[in-house]
Amino acid sequence: MTDPYDLAGLRHRLARFAAARNWQPYHTPKNLAAALSVEASELLEIFQWLTPEESARVMDDPDTAHRVNDEVADVLAYLLQFCEVLGVDPLAALAAKIDRNEHRFPTGGPSGNST
Repeated sequence: MTDPYDLAGLRHRLARFAAARNWQPYHTPKNLAAALSVEASELLEIFQWLTPEESARVMDDPDTAHRVNDEVADVLAYLLQFCEVLGVDPLAALAAKIDRNEHRFPTGGPSGNST
């Protein structure tokens, strides 16, 4: 039995979903990047006027938690579709970025900047 949360499986499921609806002509890198930005903004909107303390407790409210989960799913779905179209392995890209950041920001140094 396959893992329903397997990243490659989810990428293929999203591709099949889009193909079944003939959405490929709209799933250009530009359009997917724009959609990703919109969905990230919708996630940000949930937190827009919250204090730091309120934002830390956002998942305590079931309605707000549901909204956060939906927006996280939308962001991830568009990111995975973007990666599929461009042939980017998101896990390899993340691992490479962490490697670069470990060299840029060694432990024991001043903190503050992150990329």
